[in-house]
Amino acid sequence: MANKHKIAPSVLSADFSRLGDEIKAVAQAGADLIHLDVMDGHFVPNITAGPILVEAARRSTGLPLDAHLMIEHPERYIAAFAQAGAGSISVHVETCPDLPKTLALIRQCGAAPAVAINPATPLATIHGVLDQVKMVLIMTVNPGFGGQAFIPACLDKVAQLRALLDQRGLDVEIEVDGGVKLDNIKSLADAGATVFVAGSAIFKSADYAQTIRDMKCVIAAS
Repeated sequence: MANKHKIAPSVLSADFSRLGDEIKAVAQAGADLIHLDVMDGHFVPNITAGPILVEAARRSTGLPLDAHLMIEHPERYIAAFAQAGAGSISVHVETCPDLPKTLALIRQCGAAPAVAINPATPLATIHGVLDQVKMVLIMTVNPGFGGQAFIPACLDKVAQLRALLDQRGLDVEIEVDGGVKLDNIKSLADAGATVFVAGSAIFKSADYAQTIRDMKCVIAAS
C-alpha cells in the first residue's frame, strides 16, 4: 500500500461565497488535502476557476492542494497551477497526446505528477506511465458535475490497478473521485484506493468533522 488513507474534500461542493472559511473548516475537521476541480467547458461541460482558485485555497490553508485539471491542452497551464501552489497536478489521459511529456513538465514545475482516467477509459491507456506518477486518479463518475451517483463498476478498475501496482512494486497512490460516501468508501478502500475525494458527502453534511471522522473510522475497519 502506498501511504496512509487520506480524505480530500472537493471544494466544488463548497459554498463559494465563503470559500476561504469552507476550506479552513474542513482543514480543522481533519481533511488531509484539498481537492480542486478545474473545468474548461470543453473537455467537460461545466466551467470553474483556473489558477486563481488554487491561489485562494493556498491563502486559506497549509494543507496540500490537489489540482485536478479536467481541461484540454493542460500543458499550457501546468506552470501557472504549480506557481499558484498546487502540490499535485492530475491531467487526464484522454487530453494528453504525449502523456509522458506532460507528466515530466509537471515534475519540472515542482509538483507531483498524477494521471486521471474516466470511467469508460481502459486502464491499459496508462500502463506505460505508472512508473512516472505519484498518483492515479480513477474517476468513479463521469467528470464535469458534482453530486453524481457512484458507478459501482469502477470498483473493479480500482482493484485491477492496485493489483498491477503491487505486481510492479510501485509506490503510487490510488485516488477515487465521484460519488464517494460513507456507504461505499469501505468497498473502495478494500479494493485498494488510498485517497478519497468527497464533495457533497462532506460539504452538504451538518458536521464536517463528524463526517470525516466517520469516513476514516469506516476505512480503518477495512
